[in-house]
Amino acid sequence: MANLRTISEAEIQEMGSILHSRVVTEVVAQIQDMLGRLKSTALEIAVTGEPGSGKSSFVNAFRGLGDEDPEAAPTGVTETTLEAKAYAHPGTPTVRLWDLPGIGTPSFEPQRYLETVGLHRYDFFIIVASERFRECHVVLAKCIERAGKRFYFVRNKVDNDLEATARRRSGDASAVLQQIRSDCEAGLRRCGIDPPPLFLISCFHPQNFDFLLLQETLARELEGHKRHVLLLALPNFTSAALEKKKQALRGSLWRTAVAACLGAVTPGGAAGSIVPLLMDTLRSYQQNFGVDGDSLRRLAGLTGKSYEELRREVRSTSGQELSSQSVERMLSQVAAGQQALARMLESRIPVLGAVASGGVSFVASYYLLQTAIKDLSEDAERVMHKALNGSDLERRGYQEDIPEPQEFF
Repeated sequence: MANLRTISEAEIQEMGSILHSRVVTEVVAQIQDMLGRLKSTALEIAVTGEPGSGKSSFVNAFRGLGDEDPEAAPTGVTETTLEAKAYAHPGTPTVRLWDLPGIGTPSFEPQRYLETVGLHRYDFFIIVASERFRECHVVLAKCIERAGKRFYFVRNKVDNDLEATARRRSGDASAVLQQIRSDCEAGLRRCGIDPPPLFLISCFHPQNFDFLLLQETLARELEGHKRHVLLLALPNFTSAALEKKKQALRGSLWRTAVAACLGAVTPGGAAGSIVPLLMDTLRSYQQNFGVDGDSLRRLAGLTGKSYEELRREVRSTSGQELSSQSVERMLSQVAAGQQALARMLESRIPVLGAVASGGVSFVASYYLLQTAIKDLSEDAERVMHKALNGSDLERRGYQEDIPEPQEFF
């Protein structure tokens, strides 16, 4: 093996030039392509059901909006959806819910209906009902299954059933819910579906009943980038949902930091270009955790809390209004302790170690973003408890496996 000390200074400079002009450029291009595909991945969710079942309210609740929000799908006692219309999630716009025309009319023909609304554009279907399981649901479910698409059956407005029972004093809540569940399960089993993909919900109380379970199920059954974007779109109603968002963002953290750092040293790049990229990433993190101004205003309108009291729960530096100066200050704070980490990195991944030794380092970028994810998730937790009056609504969570850097490279 050649002794590095015998290589001339000119040879070392030539190697460095080749490294920067070829290897780093290729690495940056590949990572930017990965991040681009992650950000542009679309998730198309079809919401269908009978007129008056609450399809539009479901679309709004899934997006974390009240029916009175300016961005909400229109709702009413009569059928308001005459053609398929897409509604983007306000914080994750690549997640779109399609409010489809109602089913169950005398002229309803499932196959023609599915062709008309564009069956194959959707990743899965949500069938919304507000009363008994009907024959039109059976026929539609069978057609969706035959087309190779997943569907989930949602029995909406269970809060109305419970209120009616309370007024009549004709039974307890658990018995009413079990009766509703049994009726719907029997209908789904007639389709040959067992176990039935059934969820009892109230669009006006999405933190109760099975709404959160539905979203957990969707995330579990999706794969790859589509799963990632759905996790980021989940409403912040539980600590478990926040944990999943945190883990999802950590899963792409290495790629984001590498793209920012190496992008500044490629031909045509500039060291200062790392700050705008980091600023854009931090702003997207604020949206993902729902602590930016627009998200807090929507949450205030949904919960009846004031914007100001929710805003006071956002205490981290990463959660405040961002500027080039504030990002540079955060970078300088984490850069002070980076030297030992840079040496460790250089021994494991020489290309990155070389970059980390000068200018704005990969290590500083990585730890800035890692700290921001942690701090913003804590801000979001405080906002959630303030918005929900501190109720402990946490459901069971799970841990994502986050790849080690050597596994990625």
